[in-house]
Amino acid sequence: MNPEISFVGLLVVAATAFVVPIALALTPARRIPAVVLLILAGILLGPSGIGLVVIDLPIQIMALIGLAFLLFLAGMEIEVHELRGRRLKLALVAFALSFVLAIAAGAAVGAAGLTGSPLLVAVILVGTSLGIVIPILKDARETESSFGQLIIASASVADFGAIVLLSVLFTRNGTDPASAVLLVGLLVGLAAALALAVARTERTGALTDVLARLQDTTAQIRVRGAFALLIGFAALAETLGLEVILGAFIAGAILRLVDTDSEMTHPQFRSKLEAIGYGVFVPVFFVATGLRFDLSALLASPGALAQVPIFIVALLVVRGLPTIVFRGQADGRRLIGGGLLQATLLPIAPTQIGLELGLLSPATGAALVVAGLIAVLVFPTVALALLRQAPAADQPMSSLSSMERPA
Repeated sequence: MNPEISFVGLLVVAATAFVVPIALALTPARRIPAVVLLILAGILLGPSGIGLVVIDLPIQIMALIGLAFLLFLAGMEIEVHELRGRRLKLALVAFALSFVLAIAAGAAVGAAGLTGSPLLVAVILVGTSLGIVIPILKDARETESSFGQLIIASASVADFGAIVLLSVLFTRNGTDPASAVLLVGLLVGLAAALALAVARTERTGALTDVLARLQDTTAQIRVRGAFALLIGFAALAETLGLEVILGAFIAGAILRLVDTDSEMTHPQFRSKLEAIGYGVFVPVFFVATGLRFDLSALLASPGALAQVPIFIVALLVVRGLPTIVFRGQADGRRLIGGGLLQATLLPIAPTQIGLELGLLSPATGAALVVAGLIAVLVFPTVALALLRQAPAADQPMSSLSSMERPA
């Protein structure tokens, strides 16, 4: 074994990931998202805190896979079959309005001298943390209402749109945007072809029988296939000069699209993937985010700290305000709650990319992460309270226009 490789730091990170949810469950502060505490624990243990752990090779690799798995699972949250008709049109209009507001917010931040890349700030602000939005809607029993599905559709478009924009406009190898668009189109085209091929192949009786026979043995064949899909598209995106997170996200969307299984021959498949992702890799990524956090840059000057409330307000304006497009679809409380959910964003991945490309200063990167932590901590809690106080959920999905129903 290479003597330079040590698992001591990874042990501390793994122990932290194990202890944090237990401590959270045993305290009155159960509404605090575990992701917030994981990042804060990383800050405490890292160079900005007591200096017990630093990012080394094992942590770096596990964290990178954790980021890919996080985007993979986010891609699996997309209701591909529901993105159609009037719902999709409203989601696209809301995203377009959000992008216009994001450009204005980025320009304002740039004019104030807070960033050298207003466009990157705009792309960061235009996203939404889909993985946080859906559980909140489930808690409020809104996932089956037309408004709940509209919020999910809008968050899905924002999540995917922000990742695509990031991959097109800010490539690591300096590819111009026009070429990047072609590369993204190629990646999406390959994904569509693979989805079609898998969907047709799965109808083959012999292959279906083999998958069913091997899925719960030590082969865990479906899990292995999903992992190969994730790594394959992450590697393909990297080879094309695009962001790995785009490939991972598309891989999750492909799996959600092709893995319908109406007969439920593998009902625990998704649980297995979530166990691997959320149980092993993803928490390492969040703790590593805290280890990378540059607290000294944020505390260096009052101006750096002042960026935090600025970015919080920007999130509310850029992502919350466009919910006005959905007026007439729900009452005021539900609209405000939906707007807060849309503004819930923890921009770790794009901020990290901006820091690596030298487009964000350490202070601005730290301010964006802190603003995201506060958003994740506050916005969903308020949104859930508003949704629970709102009148009974509006019309169910079945009452929507026939053009939105599956053929």
